[in-house]
Amino acid sequence: MCVLAHVLEANGIATVALVSVLAVAEKMRPPRALYCEFPLGRPLGVPGDADYQHAVLRRAFALLDAPSGPVLETYPDLIETDDTQPIACDLPPRFDPNLPAAVDEATALLPAYERSRAKRGTSVGRTTDGQGIPHAVGALVRIATGTPWTEAGLPGDPISVAHDVRTFYEEAAIELASAPAHAGGAEAWFYEQTECGRTLLAARRAMKDAGAPFAFWLYMARATRQ
Repeated sequence: MCVLAHVLEANGIATVALVSVLAVAEKMRPPRALYCEFPLGRPLGVPGDADYQHAVLRRAFALLDAPSGPVLETYPDLIETDDTQPIACDLPPRFDPNLPAAVDEATALLPAYERSRAKRGTSVGRTTDGQGIPHAVGALVRIATGTPWTEAGLPGDPISVAHDVRTFYEEAAIELASAPAHAGGAEAWFYEQTECGRTLLAARRAMKDAGAPFAFWLYMARATRQ
């Protein structure tokens, strides 16, 4: 949206961007932006509350009267997400203790993933299939431990690899969870309770520290995940 705002403004159309990630707005510097610290996917704050949503929109449209930009303001309210409790999901036993822990974990999850795929299909496939996920995780391990990301053997671009790995885990979790997953619960489980989730974030930090392109490392995970 920030890039699109620049394009529209260059063609004479005034814009205001509603921004959910402050770092993106600071990097992209859209002409006018209102940063709202709301849960991702809720750009107007409170679902079903028309008065609240209209208040956010009024604050955003008021930026059209501000001096020429870039203008970046912060909405005064903070709304914390209420769906970050990890799902209850026991991981299977180690498959091969001689492998890196994250690779071993992904390998052990293959049967659960395959059961889920047979029942529901899969969204894994941007860069590899389910059987290739342990290899992709191995590349993330290498990046996290110092190998340049361009030499680690990623099967595709870092963003798409991260998508496939995370999706593989979340689809496997559907078969292993003790109760239905609520919104955000599978993601919280992946990042907070699995070796692979921790490895992905470590690889992302390593890429940032090594000067990898901003978009390549930022969008490997939700921008608010550290």
